[in-house]
Amino acid sequence: MGNSVRKGKAVFVDQTQVKSLQLYKAAMEDHCSESPETTKCKRDGNQDSQWKNIEEKSGVKRKIQAYISTSDVVIFSKTTCDNCTKVKDFFDTMDLPYFAVEVDQMADGPKLEEALCEQTMETTFPCVFVKQKHIGDYDDIMKLSKDGLFQKLLETKEDKPSQDAYDYDLIVIGGGSGGLAASKEAAKYDKKVLVLDFVSPSPQGTKWGLGGTCVNVGCIPKKLMHQAALLRQALKDSSKYGWQVETNVQHNWEIMTDSIQDYIGSLNWNYRVSLMENKVKYENGYGEFVEPHKIKSTNSRGKVKFFTAEKFLIATGERPRYLGIPGDKEYCITSDDLFSLPYSPGKTLVIGASYVALECAGFLAGLGLDVTVMVRSILLRGFDQQMANKIGDYMEQYGVKFLRHFLPTKIEQIEAGTPGKLMVTARSNDGTEMREEYNTVLLAIGRDACTRKIGLDIAGVKINEKSGKIPVNDGEQTNVPYIYAIGDVLEDKLELTPVAIQAGRLLARRLYGHSTVTCDYVNVPTTVFTPLEYGACGLSEEKALMKYGDANIEVYHSFFWPLEWTVPSRDNNKCYAKVICNTKDNERVVGFHVLAPNAGEITQGFAAAMKCGLTKDQLDCTIGIHPVCAEIFTTLSVTKRSGGSILQSGC
Repeated sequence: MGNSVRKGKAVFVDQTQVKSLQLYKAAMEDHCSESPETTKCKRDGNQDSQWKNIEEKSGVKRKIQAYISTSDVVIFSKTTCDNCTKVKDFFDTMDLPYFAVEVDQMADGPKLEEALCEQTMETTFPCVFVKQKHIGDYDDIMKLSKDGLFQKLLETKEDKPSQDAYDYDLIVIGGGSGGLAASKEAAKYDKKVLVLDFVSPSPQGTKWGLGGTCVNVGCIPKKLMHQAALLRQALKDSSKYGWQVETNVQHNWEIMTDSIQDYIGSLNWNYRVSLMENKVKYENGYGEFVEPHKIKSTNSRGKVKFFTAEKFLIATGERPRYLGIPGDKEYCITSDDLFSLPYSPGKTLVIGASYVALECAGFLAGLGLDVTVMVRSILLRGFDQQMANKIGDYMEQYGVKFLRHFLPTKIEQIEAGTPGKLMVTARSNDGTEMREEYNTVLLAIGRDACTRKIGLDIAGVKINEKSGKIPVNDGEQTNVPYIYAIGDVLEDKLELTPVAIQAGRLLARRLYGHSTVTCDYVNVPTTVFTPLEYGACGLSEEKALMKYGDANIEVYHSFFWPLEWTVPSRDNNKCYAKVICNTKDNERVVGFHVLAPNAGEITQGFAAAMKCGLTKDQLDCTIGIHPVCAEIFTTLSVTKRSGGSILQSGC
């Protein structure tokens, strides 16, 4: 993210040419500025609608504010204005970067000109802003230059630390969901807040906009691609419901990724607007501590700024881990790259057994691709293993191949292309070696906390040297009293977006709103979006046994058959439900697990009930909604201990 400028050159935004939010963002962001020339793109009706919708919501005044916050120097200009040309020539001669908005080339130019007049009380062009302050027109710029004052306007306290007071009350390092939530909440208490966010490109060169992993390369695109795969199954089922559909329906990867990236682009823009509306300062810079209470921000062009703050929040998240074998960073992709991959990955090897690995393998196979998953040991470590194995069995039934107990040792490129061909060499636990060709190799072997290169040692913040995670107390406070941390960088805490958002908001309320409420990390629901979705809340069966002992837990379970699947006659006795109860505590439900379509929707409601102390008796007394999948939890009667049959012959 950043300013769409190059030294001495301008990129102007022509609304008649920039037709999608994604391309508008590209024109506004410096990491997309491959050329100083005007951005040109093809027209697209759907993208037009998206752009117009965003404009309608934002309004002309907000649009002006967005422009003037894009660069230190912004010129509202007209292509037919001689003085406008002279001012731009002046900045070119001074070798100063600027952002030029050619008002007469924009469809809503008259409205923008009218709003500018109201804001500045000036009717002449050019209209120049420096550091978001209105400076004037051509004559004003020339006078300032003659007096030697123009350069001084570019030097503000943001460029060097104040010796008398802190620049900010709170600096948030990381523009993901948690960091954004905390920053906006703190700003509600009239605190001066700065968000620093910088995406280092992946080894394949992928980077993205504001919003963090979840929005750009995580939950959002993952769920949308999962939906694309579910639609393929729905098309197969539809014939039994009377729909006459072509038998050879084809999927277009490019259309899918373009549509998803357009939506993500709209989210990036909305985050920028939301920060601005909440009066949170945003800098596209890589933040690192250089002194206690002092941080350095380096943008993509290498420009350095220094900021000081009373308090800091670390919300830098994680990035995918690599294998450390020959060819992994050169030829493999990760989830950072997959969701914006400009071509279908073809025959794909997914290395890893995490939820990211199985989710990606699942939707790729659902789109009709040849997919293999290479597993070192077990599936979904940390999750309930009975449920994990049922997921693996279901995926195998639908064509995903599993290479178990293998580890890759080398990745070689044997043919370049989009996709090309890669040779993977791997070795099993017993020493057996295998070699196989794939078009794409996707690594999903875990993630590393982004904490080792942000100067935490200078600030005195302790981290777990092995994992890079940050230990905190119950209030998300590190060992340094004025530095806090939330999200995936925390040691021994759940790595989930809603958890980071909740923790960030509650932290800001404690810091500035006299609240004492802390984030509750117990009984947090989650869903794995594999082809058969898995929802869970509370303890796995393994952890319940360890905590309470076999004699003190009772597991109620059953298979069930969604009514929607009965007409196509598929997947009977594949959906599964179980609750784990503590018999010493009135059979309180301590673990909830479900394999079903829309498992997340089912789990969310039961999670609220578990927060309230849900018991098995209360489940039994609840009248179910018929016919839905969640109804099964009101009729569970067979325990594992009894060994009774749980097979179902109907819905």
